[in-house]
Amino acid sequence: MDMVMKLGASSAVVIFTKSSCCISHTIETLIRSFGANPIVYELDTHPNGKQMEKALIELGCHPSVPAIFIGKELVGGANEIMSLNVRGKLKQLYC
Repeated sequence: MDMVMKLGASSAVVIFTKSSCCISHTIETLIRSFGANPIVYELDTHPNGKQMEKALIELGCHPSVPAIFIGKELVGGANEIMSLNVRGKLKQLYC
């Protein structure tokens, strides 16, 4: 869990994804549309991906991806990001 928290705090926006997850791609595209340049970790191609996925589940991410950190804090997954966007509060988290 420490590795995921450390990686999540390494940049203004960090996204944990899987290369085959279309929802992860959609969330990444949405975040980039606001001008953010997130660091993206694809768990299915990362050498420590299995351990990172387990840590995300332990942090309460169900499903494990996408998992988004903004401002060094775990915001959550796709539902939380879409909810923030619909309410007009997503962009202000990192701008």
